[in-house]
Amino acid sequence: MGPEYGPVEWHSRYTPAEELVYTILSQHTSDLNSGRAFNNLMKTFGTIEGVADASAEDIEEAIRRGGLARQKAPRIKQVLAQIRDEIGGFDLSFLAEMPLEEAKAWLKRLNGIGPKTAAIILCFSLGMPAMPVDTHIYRVSQRLGLIGPKVNAEKAHDILEPMVAPEDVFPFHMYLIRHGRQVCKAQRPRCGECLMGWGCPTKPKMERAAVADARKKAKRKPAAKKRKAS
Repeated sequence: MGPEYGPVEWHSRYTPAEELVYTILSQHTSDLNSGRAFNNLMKTFGTIEGVADASAEDIEEAIRRGGLARQKAPRIKQVLAQIRDEIGGFDLSFLAEMPLEEAKAWLKRLNGIGPKTAAIILCFSLGMPAMPVDTHIYRVSQRLGLIGPKVNAEKAHDILEPMVAPEDVFPFHMYLIRHGRQVCKAQRPRCGECLMGWGCPTKPKMERAAVADARKKAKRKPAAKKRKAS
């Protein structure tokens, strides 16, 4: 997908603890809103230590613009307290020295941390070959037949990750997200523009659905014109 979407380069955007907090803030909201909430949180408290020492009420106020602040603030407070109890601070860089599966298991012991959040922390912050499966990757992978129709998102992590060479995990993740947003959309996928359409088992079904939808719209238009004329 590189020629289609351009090169992608990995760089660590946050520390692992910051990435964890950002990922909590990103749930059920847009990238724009979660980014604003995270930036305001760090501006308000300065460091992850400052966030951990703040009250849940003050955290809630700082992240309000990101949505669901009342639910996310106590989660942030709780998981940071758990990390500090475990290691005496917030430096999670030691995870990079662990085998991948051990690092995942360590993170998933934390309250509210599932396979997606663990993979995001390891991949985006530490550059480890962990495959985060978001809604776009899950949808595209099912349509391409990489995972079965009954495979849930949690299991999808275990299936997709071994399919990709470790050095390709990050670009694969980024390319599939872009493809899901721009071409293989949840509604009205652009199958005619898909560079993987030649081997997509779902393409014929999607194209038939698009034709049927177009016919329905065509039938509705004359009826609408008649109502205007009357």
